[in-house]
Amino acid sequence: MLYFLNDYSEGAHPRVMEALEKTNLAVTCGYGEDEYCAKAREAMRKTFACPEADVHFLVGGTQTNLIAMTAFLRPWEAVIAVDSAHVCVHETGAIEAVGHKVYAVPGEDGKLTPEAVRKAVKDHQTGVEEHMVLPKLVYVSDSTELGTIYTRAELEALSDTCRELGLLLYLDGARLGAALTAEGNDLQPEDFAKLCDAFYVGGTKNAQLFGEAMIIVNDDLKPFFRNVMKQRGGMLAKGRLLGVQFEAMFRDDLWLQTARHANELAQKLAKGLKDLGVEFYIDSPTNQLFPILPDRVVEKLKAGFAFDFTAKIDETHTAIRFVTSWATPEENVDFLLIALERLMK
Repeated sequence: MLYFLNDYSEGAHPRVMEALEKTNLAVTCGYGEDEYCAKAREAMRKTFACPEADVHFLVGGTQTNLIAMTAFLRPWEAVIAVDSAHVCVHETGAIEAVGHKVYAVPGEDGKLTPEAVRKAVKDHQTGVEEHMVLPKLVYVSDSTELGTIYTRAELEALSDTCRELGLLLYLDGARLGAALTAEGNDLQPEDFAKLCDAFYVGGTKNAQLFGEAMIIVNDDLKPFFRNVMKQRGGMLAKGRLLGVQFEAMFRDDLWLQTARHANELAQKLAKGLKDLGVEFYIDSPTNQLFPILPDRVVEKLKAGFAFDFTAKIDETHTAIRFVTSWATPEENVDFLLIALERLMK
């Protein structure tokens, strides 16, 4: 079985494992206050050009999102997100479970637009605001759940809209490395610190065993974040395990190298699929692809390849998802294309 199911099933990059092994018997204080976490924080502040930012390390993406929204929002404040967003579809109502409604709006290619944000705010300004949740935080992800990426102009427009309307802009960067190394990207790391109030950098989906790094730029959001981390079970006692991994990944831009590998193999696969005449549910420049295949091909493909399902297109066709990772061998892509060529005949 060859896996194109996700980008987090493999373990970690050898340099991460080497760093963990070298520090295995190190004795440090706990809860992320060790020297390894301190070095990782400084590396990330330098990379994103935000020397005054607070940086916190957490284990997983859903945990990071729900802790952020618990910390950043008052009980009656809500989140605006595109209807395909991770917080809407893949987090089992985690944000609602901590007391904040997620107001889902239509997007364009998986991306949120300023127009949708304005409409969401207007929909809640009815003259009876005390009877309704009030939108306060705008949630976006880069890359998106559909593998698309934001341009600088698009993120700037969202940032300007949020500042005009008094909203917070929060970016889920579970696949931020994929976005930054995708063809057509014109955003730089420092842009996220300039345009967002807070964002996180994903390690789980980019060559770490686990880990996400929350970067808080807005001073108003910094107080008591660690208190919320502790209360919500997000403060890892062996916090150095997160710092060691992020320090290794940000040395010599390894986090971008691993993401670039995943993107390049996905785009090789995309070209091969297009050469076979395959159409796509959406065009993605990153490591998530959404080809539309005949159901008969999908059924036979399941015998040798693992992948996910996205949408039923018609009575005989289904959009599926192939995902490549930092560890995907190029020959696996070649095998998949050979199998598809055979099955498409």
